[in-house]
Amino acid sequence: MIFKVFFQPSKEINPRRENTKSLYLEAESEVEAQKIVEAQTNYNIEFLEGLSPKALEYEQQSPHFKITEFNK
Repeated sequence: MIFKVFFQPSKEINPRRENTKSLYLEAESEVEAQKIVEAQTNYNIEFLEGLSPKALEYEQQSPHFKITEFNK
């Protein structure tokens, strides 16, 4: 499943809506997606959203759509 992960770039700075970024990640479950991001980054995860087929289709239309792959 593809997840859209909303995050703050650093855990050291107080979260601000203006700093929220997102990435797309393929994982088996929401828990796995969270573990991958936490193990590979210093991001402060705000929200994980599993994308339905329709939502994924919509997101893929964005020129910024790219599935992030982390080293395992």
